[in-house]
Amino acid sequence: MFNKLILYFKNFDWILFTAVILLVCFGLAEIYSVALGSSQLDLLNFKKQIVFVILGVILLFLLAGSDYHSLRSYSKHLYVLGLVLLIGVLFFGQTIRGTKGWYSLAGFNLQPVEFIKFILVLFLAKYFSSASPKTEEFKRLLISGSGVLLFIILVLAQPDFGSAFILFLTWLSLIVLIGFNRKYFLIIGLILAVVFSGAWYFALQDYQKERIVTFLNPSFNPLNQGYNVSQAIIAVGAGGLIGRGLGFGSQSQLKFLPEAQTDFIFAVVAEELGFSGVLLILLFFGIFFYRCLYHLKRVNNDFGIFFILGSLSLIFIEMFINIGMNLGILPVVGISLPFLSYGGSGLVSSLMLVGVIESIAIRSKINY
Repeated sequence: MFNKLILYFKNFDWILFTAVILLVCFGLAEIYSVALGSSQLDLLNFKKQIVFVILGVILLFLLAGSDYHSLRSYSKHLYVLGLVLLIGVLFFGQTIRGTKGWYSLAGFNLQPVEFIKFILVLFLAKYFSSASPKTEEFKRLLISGSGVLLFIILVLAQPDFGSAFILFLTWLSLIVLIGFNRKYFLIIGLILAVVFSGAWYFALQDYQKERIVTFLNPSFNPLNQGYNVSQAIIAVGAGGLIGRGLGFGSQSQLKFLPEAQTDFIFAVVAEELGFSGVLLILLFFGIFFYRCLYHLKRVNNDFGIFFILGSLSLIFIEMFINIGMNLGILPVVGISLPFLSYGGSGLVSSLMLVGVIESIAIRSKINY
């Protein structure tokens, strides 16, 4: 038992883990920095985030030490649990900023859709690795798409359009990487065009339409929907090479920048730590992606391959959209920056993904 434990820790990817932990530390530093700007020094969010960091790291090591193959047998159960959580939050959830998507438990708000992302990656990895190669592409597309669609419908009911979009893009990215016939992507594109047109006239609220218009024209309504984007761009540009210093960012400290701890934490990093801080953030993300791709080449089973691909797709999409929001090149859709943004549910879910990736990496090196 002891020798087996040593063998696991020896094959544990400490480079990947270190990159993730450094990203988490950057997030903690900026969450603390934003708290310094409050009229009364309120470190409650910072303390909560530390609790979730500890919980997430514990789960990471537990998942890394377990056999990831066992997750295959639990994928259906977790999928059903995910549906129950999403249905339950519509009836018993807490509404925050117009979205009924949180459970309030002992002073902590848990957002089930963040754990749905983990469940979705597991579900897709299990399905695509189990489906017979002889199964028609259309059937595989339909079954996997239907599984994702159930989650998306329940998330839209909250409504949380940003998270629903992430779930869809994760599925779409995975089927692109698998190499489905191009004609299906044309069909999906046409369906999306029809759905978007209908949603514009019958489903989207005025503030959601304004976000899209603001994306196309950032100067539109700069005191309302365009305000967040304008302030984020100002913060990013104000940082210069080395930044204004931790706790000295005028946009975040003087509360010009809304949602500084969550959606716009990248802008806070850029303002306070400058271009050098941004480069470090991108470097650590780059190391994370590189190490995942490094292990991907050595995995000898489809489930492990699809899980890593799904995890990479999810984290890259969230990172890309969040940074794009902060730079004003993508619309503001309420997507947090993985590992950095305040929010325990998203952090724990991301660290769980890393734990399973570590398990896959360890077992790809050990013959048993």
